[in-house]
Amino acid sequence: MAIANSLQEFQADVAQCDSLIANAHRADAVGVLLFTQRDREQITEAAFLNLFIAWEGFVEAAFSDFMMGDATVSGAQPAKYVSPPTREHSSKMVIHTNKYFDFSNHEAVKRLAKLYFDNGYPIDGPVSSIIAELGELKSIRNACAHISTTTTAALEGLANRILGQPQPGISVYRLLTMVDPRLQNNLTVYAGYRDKLLAAAALIAQG
Repeated sequence: MAIANSLQEFQADVAQCDSLIANAHRADAVGVLLFTQRDREQITEAAFLNLFIAWEGFVEAAFSDFMMGDATVSGAQPAKYVSPPTREHSSKMVIHTNKYFDFSNHEAVKRLAKLYFDNGYPIDGPVSSIIAELGELKSIRNACAHISTTTTAALEGLANRILGQPQPGISVYRLLTMVDPRLQNNLTVYAGYRDKLLAAAALIAQG
């Protein structure tokens, strides 16, 4: 079934992101890190961007899967208002008259889900459940993509909310690799967001 394959591809992409970060922090036999600080920072930020892109790719694939009539993994059949003849056509319907659809605009994703599926099922619910985290992920993505007073302020504000105290000048790398005090088992901020995306994707696929 297509949605199961889409979920597996997303999970594999996430595992690759984890592998990149882990390898960037490998050390030799005497404990000396193999990569420079700058290399570790760039690899980690690139892995995060890949995670964000993988999530967007999964959501896009899920739209096409369900628009084409695929059932959820649990066997539920989403009620849909569209019947594209091909997957290519379903993608064009998502894009509509634009050059592309911005899957990082999570409110637009929710509106599209409700437009094409009854009550937005099974996409709207899981996306809504992590809408705050998706907004935070976008702030980190923006800080990775370009440095400005706006992106810096947004990143510092997010770090303050997560860590409970001001973090002036914090970098994307430092934020992602810090332990998130809101989580158990000493998970990093990156790992916390990763797990949220994995859980939401599984809920979409499961229905």
